Amino acid sequence: MNKSLITNFLALSLTVYGGFFSPIYSTEIFMAGLFALSGGLTNWLAIHMLFEKVPLLYGSGVVPERFEDFKQGIRELILTEFFSLSSINKFLENKVSLKKNQLSNDLDYDLIFNKLTEAIEESSLGTMLGMVGGKKALEPLKEPVKNKIKEVIDDVSMRTLEDNDNSAKSVREDLEQIIDQRLNELTSQHVKIIIKQMIHKHLGWLVVWGGVFGFFIGVIIGILGL
Repeated sequence: MNKSLITNFLALSLTVYGGFFSPIYSTEIFMAGLFALSGGLTNWLAIHMLFEKVPLLYGSGVVPERFEDFKQGIRELILTEFFSLSSINKFLENKVSLKKNQLSNDLDYDLIFNKLTEAIEESSLGTMLGMVGGKKALEPLKEPVKNKIKEVIDDVSMRTLEDNDNSAKSVREDLEQIIDQRLNELTSQHVKIIIKQMIHKHLGWLVVWGGVFGFFIGVIIGILGL
């Protein structure tokens, strides 16, 4: 439903009725319709001038004239709010931290230690180990070995995080190239259509309220006989 068209049609009908057919209060009805039509048409023209260049009307066609600024604004919004270096770094850090925690939880430290002791037994150190009590002699090493494995995981994670700084910059540069490429494909017509689709429904109410306020102003003027 086109609110602008309905508002202006009702205002025009009221103007014609008051001017030619109303048997009573013709002046008041005519003035109310005339001012409602003026308010509705003025606001409709103002909305039209946002998107279209009107000859001899300075300042019309703001959207197509400034579409490069709109494109730059969209670019800055995307890169600043959604893909800043800090947000990319945070994402990569969370990813590394998640992998680190998953790795730590998945590792069976008892199995690793048992495999280590079996390897020692099967090596040239096995005879010496048997002389000092066998596997039981290695039991005190269980916790230190577990802690050392955790330290290795932490060390690898820290190196990965250091690499993430470079990765974040690389991701940011790739994103900038993709966004620039897509924005360069936009024309002023595309930008105009996008903005129209976003706010067209709400702009129609400007015409409606222009007609409503014009109507009441016309009624007051008609009653006062100005």
